[in-house]
Amino acid sequence: MWCVGKLTEEYRERMYDLLDLYARPFRLGEPVVCLDEKSKQLHRDSRPPLLIKPGTPARRDYEYVRAGTCNLFVAVEPKGGHRTVTVTDHRTKVDFVAFVQFLLEKVYARARRVHLVMDNLNTHFRKCFEEVLGVKRARTLLRRAVFHYTPKHASWLNMAEIEIGILDRQCLDRRLPNRDVLTAKVNAWQQRRNAEQRGIEWTFTRQDADVKMARHYVS
Repeated sequence: MWCVGKLTEEYRERMYDLLDLYARPFRLGEPVVCLDEKSKQLHRDSRPPLLIKPGTPARRDYEYVRAGTCNLFVAVEPKGGHRTVTVTDHRTKVDFVAFVQFLLEKVYARARRVHLVMDNLNTHFRKCFEEVLGVKRARTLLRRAVFHYTPKHASWLNMAEIEIGILDRQCLDRRLPNRDVLTAKVNAWQQRRNAEQRGIEWTFTRQDADVKMARHYVS
């Protein structure tokens, strides 16, 4: 099933804003950071697996026991080749505010300005920071932050989705029994990717958008 967004003036303005942002050259003091969340179902083995032997892989029973869920906040700096992934029990506004606070105060503490790209989830707006931190603290925290939102029904414009797809294939596509194991696997994965400075090369431009989509624009 497809979810097709209406290509209104707001859609086009937000899309242009992001495509222009992605087209900028890399600036160390003004990073572009894409944010998103992912839920992960935890599964325990219902029976002990058969241990690995020379010439024989480990074997697990197809049955498993559900062990709850965890949330992963993912922030990726496509041109800087850096990502930050944090595992939490929930993805409430309190959790999201804490994650952004960590990014701004720790990861990008020296940046002059930080561009944050995100979708329209109700926890992603400035009012949530004010509700959690209070107006004064929220204003202080966000003084260097610039929010950029994807158009509604256009989360494909958020490069964090690309990074989450890679995380899924390389790290999460296995049976993970609890939060501690999940966190350890995710930390090892992001440390390796950061050490290799794996970035994302975005090639879709504003001109490409007009060629492919202009006939669908709604004035």
